[in-house]
Amino acid sequence: MSRLLVALLWVLHWLPLSLQATIGRGFGALLFHLARSRRHVAEVNLRLCFPEWTEEERRAVLREHFRLLGRSILERGVAWFAPAERIRRLVRLEGKEGVDAIRAQGRPVILLVPHFLGLDMGGTRVAMEYDGVYVYSRQKKDPVADHWLNWGRSRFGDQLQVARQDGIRPVVRALRAGRPLYYLPDLDYGRKESVFVPFFGVPAATITALSRLARLTGAAVLTCVTEILPDGKGYVTRFGEPWKDFPTEDEVADAARMNRWLEGEICRMPAQYYWVHRRFKTRPPGGASVYRTRA
Repeated sequence: MSRLLVALLWVLHWLPLSLQATIGRGFGALLFHLARSRRHVAEVNLRLCFPEWTEEERRAVLREHFRLLGRSILERGVAWFAPAERIRRLVRLEGKEGVDAIRAQGRPVILLVPHFLGLDMGGTRVAMEYDGVYVYSRQKKDPVADHWLNWGRSRFGDQLQVARQDGIRPVVRALRAGRPLYYLPDLDYGRKESVFVPFFGVPAATITALSRLARLTGAAVLTCVTEILPDGKGYVTRFGEPWKDFPTEDEVADAARMNRWLEGEICRMPAQYYWVHRRFKTRPPGGASVYRTRA
């Protein structure tokens, strides 16, 4: 991420969200043509996850995904620079009373946050309500992005940022101290601490830390999904009900349950999931790469 892009986000954040949305969708349409490698990844993901769709159906979702991806990039400036009052107006919370009720009981809370395109805006809004803990991956190759991503997540309240590379212990301590965990465990983080469970019927390397953290801390797991509303009408962040009978003694079954739940959310708004990530990069032993381009 360049400093020029950060400056552009600062300029754009002053505009009405409806106008930013129009610009963002145009930017995303441009990315569809320019970011060929990412488009290829998204094409493969959609083909693997939705083989029953026609090529036209997948293409339509792919194009809309890039338009929304463009929005999510440019509207990040609102999360980074806009005053709290504006963000409260733009991001509506639903189901917060369920989170508050569990916290009032003194029980730790894990918010299961999948990689939908609105998650950064949702994370900023959630940070206005709770002093939480966030797990992130250091952007060693892009210190500018590393700085601004952490800035956006910590500009309100007293937020604790824990690098994924630092392990699980700081997160456990924070949960036991009463900090809600804003947790994003649904990407391919490699073979270490992962199991292969189905994701839309395809074996996907899935980390098991969600059930381990819940078991170690006695935390309740609640889902937290942020949806981008059309036409610049804002965002809505929805907290789900606490998961029952979770965790179990079977981490593989717990990981499979998480993926099944995520499949349902994706089917509700397929264009908003983060398809440009190589979700199936790590293959089971002997499995060939699914992203290799033809010669």
